Order: sequence, then C-alpha cells, then structure tokens
Amino acid sequence: MPARPELVRPDDAAIAAAARRTVSALAAVFEALGTGEHTLNLAVEQTNDGLVSGHADVSVGPERLAVLDETEFGTLYTLITFALEGSTVRRAVLVASTAAEPTPRACAWTVRDGWLRPMDTAELELAVRPCPGLPNVRREVYSAPVLDQPHGH
Repeated sequence: MPARPELVRPDDAAIAAAARRTVSALAAVFEALGTGEHTLNLAVEQTNDGLVSGHADVSVGPERLAVLDETEFGTLYTLITFALEGSTVRRAVLVASTAAEPTPRACAWTVRDGWLRPMDTAELELAVRPCPGLPNVRREVYSAPVLDQPHGH
C-alpha cells in the first residue's frame, strides 16, 4: 500500500470550468493589486498530503500586464486551476507581495468553495514574519480585497 493515497484526476469538464474561474480570478487579483510590481506565491496542500507551490512575478500597469517568466506563470495558472477545482486539493493560499516604498506590502487569499476568499490578516502576519537571524524583508500586511466572483461560475 502506498504511503500516500493517489490523486484522482478530475474530469475534463470540471477542469475547464476551473480554468475559466482562474482567468476571472487572476484578472480580479491584478485589478485589486493595481499598478506595480507584484509577486504571487501559491502554496497547495494536496489531498494525498503532498505540498506543491508556484510563483510568478508580474508587472501591472495601465492597460498592460507583463509576466517575467511565462513558464512560472503557466505553472502558477495550472496550480490555481486545480486549487479552484478542488477535488485534489485540501488547502491553497495565494499570497501577493507588492514592491512598494518605503515598505513592501502583502495580502492573501485562501481557496474556498471554488473561489479566492480574503485570508485572515493575523494568520498572514505570522506567515510573512521574518525568521530571526535570517535576512528577510518585512512586509506590511493588509486585508485582501474581496474578489467579485463572476456569475455562472
């Protein structure tokens, strides 16, 4: 017997629906974050106890979105899709860090019921706190905006 249960691939219709929600969710995240340089980090706990993560650096400006590394962004997109679909994911958290002067800032969403919901700021504060003795950037934590969920999703 394997140490971890196997993941069962969701059906194509469920993946397609989740992929459409991912497009809407990312558009809403970029709109909520606004103009600037942002790093998105996603941590996923799978139902087989596996942990996977992805990240992407993006630059948002008026009428434009630039992705630093298309492969990283593609991986992040795929992980968000499976997180929103939900059948193979126990928990997923998306943290957005924004390069801002004088202090970078961060907010986060957790996946619940097939959508990104604002994460508790106290929990995020603990997650982004610098480790003692290690060089790390202190971030100002703020409440993530509620993202409007498109109708019919």
